[in-house]
Amino acid sequence: MPVTARLSRKFYEKFGDELTNELVGWFNQVDTAYRAEFRDLFETHFGRFDAKLDERTGGLNAKLEQRITGLSAELKIELARAETRLIRWMFLFWAGTLGTLIALQHLHT
Repeated sequence: MPVTARLSRKFYEKFGDELTNELVGWFNQVDTAYRAEFRDLFETHFGRFDAKLDERTGGLNAKLEQRITGLSAELKIELARAETRLIRWMFLFWAGTLGTLIALQHLHT
């Protein structure tokens, strides 16, 4: 948002309208030039920052994806082990139950 320079009425009275208007115009030209220069400078630096940020986030995304893949593989292995233990306990439970039923059936006959 550009700001137009203005000077007090006393300044105009002391130096005259022509000189004061010329000075105000010069201030406004300098302000416009500096704003354009700073805008270009900021855009350049932001472009560099944006490129570095993209590079770093890309590297972090790759590392994160690698870590998630590793954790997923570990989780699958642990789930397979848990399933194996569960099946083993189920087999022992049913074998024990079947053995008890056979023993009870044998006692009643």
